[in-house]
Amino acid sequence: MTSIDKDDAPASPPGSGVAPQRLSLLLLIISIATGVLVANLYYGQPLIGSIAPELGISIGVAGSIVSVTQIGYAVGLFFLVSLADLVENKRLVMLTMGVTTAALVVTASSGSAVIFFGACFVIGLCSTGAQVLVPFASHLVPEAQRGRTIGNVMSGLLTGILLARPLSLFVASFAGWRAVFWMSAVLMLVITGVLASIMPARQPTGAKGYGAILKSMAVLIRDLPVLRRRAAYQSLMFGAFTMFWTAAPLMLADRFGLSQQGIALFALAGAGGAVAAPIAGRLGDRGHARIGTGVAMVMLSACFFLTGWAASAGALILLAIFAVLLDGAVQVNQILSQRILYVLAPEARGRVTAIYMTGAFVGGAIGSTLATQSYHLGGWTATSLLGGVVGLVALGLYATEFIRGRG
Repeated sequence: MTSIDKDDAPASPPGSGVAPQRLSLLLLIISIATGVLVANLYYGQPLIGSIAPELGISIGVAGSIVSVTQIGYAVGLFFLVSLADLVENKRLVMLTMGVTTAALVVTASSGSAVIFFGACFVIGLCSTGAQVLVPFASHLVPEAQRGRTIGNVMSGLLTGILLARPLSLFVASFAGWRAVFWMSAVLMLVITGVLASIMPARQPTGAKGYGAILKSMAVLIRDLPVLRRRAAYQSLMFGAFTMFWTAAPLMLADRFGLSQQGIALFALAGAGGAVAAPIAGRLGDRGHARIGTGVAMVMLSACFFLTGWAASAGALILLAIFAVLLDGAVQVNQILSQRILYVLAPEARGRVTAIYMTGAFVGGAIGSTLATQSYHLGGWTATSLLGGVVGLVALGLYATEFIRGRG
């Protein structure tokens, strides 16, 4: 995860409640917390083969282990993250992190499939606390430094996503799958304690109740075309991201004969894409969000097409490089979009985040499905072509900004 240099620490705006000398530490802790939270969505994905037989789950139902967690996350994105505009933010974050920790303990010790699935749903639901922390962090700094701050925090989140699978494989290979969830519970407990001691309270103003919050989300979608557009961009980009990382392990095993540990190392190399987040944040702060978006889409499409060639040629190192660039492209678009959206409606950042991330999540879920279908029908060649086309679709949608003169 990226650290924030002391000499480059952002100045907190008036009323943030954080002394400037403590702000860089707080933002670093928030970055780590988002990564630890969101990693919980992905620990179980490579462990299905070990979990299912021990809990008496049939092969046909085993894939639901991941789906249930993701469904919980989708529900939480819409119904919990929007509460950040109503509920005192520190209390909301502490609640979601505490419940996530308890659910991880239940998951690690469960002997019943029903209890395991229920705990997985709760883990997904409350891991959305990560998406409460991102807009919270944006409130702590002046607008001129907001992109850089979002980039630093989101680099932690992406690192959590990319490290979760290899970390779970490494831990499970030595201590079994239950140790993975015990490890996460301990990490959650530690980071919750640290965050509780340093995170200031923030009470939103202007919200009139939970029902009004939910109704207003439809109004935001209607009245903010930039929100609709940016949600669509990230839906396509994140769909391509999940398409790659869902099918890549299958391709690495089939074409390169990699073991679980080898695939874990490849995924670990892919985490290098997280370094793009702070760079994207600075681009946004300097007014280059529009051109940066286009470059990110071109890079994603080109890299996905090139992975097909690299896999056919047996060029594993090139494949890893393209994976890093692809991950970086998705991250650049994410940061630039959030930099733009958080300026639109400062009083509704929780709801804007909920709408934006729900759109991205829907794209990711579709991408996972397309990955398995395309790989089954035509191997990695089909998946790489489809992923490249998804990038071109995003680029075509982006081009309409210039045709219609919209941004």
